[in-house]
Amino acid sequence: MEKRYFTIGMAGHIDHGKTSLTKALTNVDTDRLKEEKERQISIELGFAPLYEDDEIQISVIDVPGHERFIRQMIAGVAGIDLVVLVVAADEGVMPQTREHLDILKFLGVKTGLVAITKIDRVDGEFIDLVKDDILTELTGTVFEDSPFVLVDSLSHKGIEEMKELIIKRLKEQEMRDAKGAFRLPIDQVFTVKGQGTVVRGTVYEGSVEEGQSLLIMPQGIEVRARQIQVHHKSAQKAYAGQRAAINLSGVSKEDLERGDVLVSSEHFIVTKTIDVAIRVVEELEHLVKQRMPIKLHIGTAEVMGRIVFFDRNEIKEENGEILCQLRLEDEILTKRGDRFILRRPSPQETIGGGWVIDPRGHKYRFGNQTIDELEKKKVGTPKERISAALVEAKSLPLSELIKRTALDEATLTGHLRDEEFVLYNGKEYTLQLLINAIEEDIFDRLQDYHQINPMKMGINKAELLQTMQKRFPKTLLDFVVENGIANSIFKRKEQFVSLATFVPHVPKSWAKRTENMLEELNKDGLKVRYLKDYFGAAGIPDNLVFDLLRFLEDQQLIVPLDEQFAYHGEVFKAAVERLRSQTGSEFEVGEAKDVLDLSRKYMIPFLERLDAMGHTKRVENKRVWKK
Repeated sequence: MEKRYFTIGMAGHIDHGKTSLTKALTNVDTDRLKEEKERQISIELGFAPLYEDDEIQISVIDVPGHERFIRQMIAGVAGIDLVVLVVAADEGVMPQTREHLDILKFLGVKTGLVAITKIDRVDGEFIDLVKDDILTELTGTVFEDSPFVLVDSLSHKGIEEMKELIIKRLKEQEMRDAKGAFRLPIDQVFTVKGQGTVVRGTVYEGSVEEGQSLLIMPQGIEVRARQIQVHHKSAQKAYAGQRAAINLSGVSKEDLERGDVLVSSEHFIVTKTIDVAIRVVEELEHLVKQRMPIKLHIGTAEVMGRIVFFDRNEIKEENGEILCQLRLEDEILTKRGDRFILRRPSPQETIGGGWVIDPRGHKYRFGNQTIDELEKKKVGTPKERISAALVEAKSLPLSELIKRTALDEATLTGHLRDEEFVLYNGKEYTLQLLINAIEEDIFDRLQDYHQINPMKMGINKAELLQTMQKRFPKTLLDFVVENGIANSIFKRKEQFVSLATFVPHVPKSWAKRTENMLEELNKDGLKVRYLKDYFGAAGIPDNLVFDLLRFLEDQQLIVPLDEQFAYHGEVFKAAVERLRSQTGSEFEVGEAKDVLDLSRKYMIPFLERLDAMGHTKRVENKRVWKK
């Protein structure tokens, strides 16, 4: 079973015990905020490991303070898989608790539990009153049917029960997509002496590995993941759901800021105009007016902009979803379905939140026609729904596409005939753009491999595709390779794949010495010296001998007899022809020695090589020529 990674968040009014509860659960004090304490590539500030076994890893985000809560929770939906609503037994539900509930609703958080803290401060009767108060407030929220846990962080009452409940609920939950393109909204940037720039954040989707080439968006800066750490420990990879610190090469701290996004693909959209569906809080203190300034919280970015309505000029009260547009002052990276929060910059107030319908918004006319168009976008055209399903799953049979798109078979098959969709293996559909992306990735990998290993005929197909199988089905990868071979982009010899235009060759720096070595081998004919002597005399270093020997054998420039001796390819070929012409259909060792004038030292390995290459077959004391 593939390991799954989750992050839980603490929500609730200030001083209701979120940090103390986190410490009781994890034995880590997350309330260490001094800059000098975080000058290492680790996960420390506000984050702690809760639990790990072979099946699951769980981390905790503790975000004290109202403003930081909003920023971190939004950094999140990228990061939060379960939310613990913390309510102090001696105070009950407070105004900030209600605002946090609104924010969680807008962010689409679906799993939670309620922790009533500080239970040692009150009696059982008061706790019952607090429970009733909480239940009333939670009606209609994600926490309506959530379990309650009574805890006290100082005496540790209920802590183990709470921990077990969190583990149980997450083990029943699906992990976010770790197979899509990697995306990490950056929430911290710093430098480490001797290592350079480090970014930190929660992996929203996909995975990243050491050495991988990445992009900082929206700037488009190319970087490389030099080193990865998860909870103080070096890691080869980081997955969706994990907090990660990544040491980057190719960029300085001054070029980055909170709100930038680290991605593995150029297919993400950078934009300043987004079509959105929003809902507003139940009790707005002020009117939301047409084109008024707003602050958008999306990922870890906070961007100023204006809200544009197409069917009204203001909002005071509204229970339903409003289709509108956000025009921003700065570019952001986003895609359809991303969640966000809207706040009024002054006076500060949470207005509402929603999700991105289309990251590529345009200017539209005021009126119902635009609303109708946005409604169509929101639902998604059949083609958009098919594309979205295939972007997520990479490859699906028709039966699964029908389920995921809610389209009837006739409509679906009609659209699947369009050129952007490809049927392969006779039963699975994918996107042409995915095929192109995979083909380009394989091309780049092979190009890099050929530069490092110019003498090898190619890379083993299984090795080539191994790291890509986390993101794409093996059947799709096999199809792309075979399709590339058919179109003369790649070629294959045995199990090795290479670029179609690639020809194995000796590196220029060693070409002349190799040529000299082959000349000496050719000159000595059938009575050769030890093979190592030829390499040594030509000045070819030991670390190059193995690859060079395999290359020369693949190119039939030499024919090894055994580990000690080898013949020049032309010398061996001539010897075989001479022996065949001067013997009958079969011969003995003595006859061969007479024809080639060879001692037993060379003769026996030579004949065994003839057998191995299929020229002859040994029958008792004789060799029989094969046709």
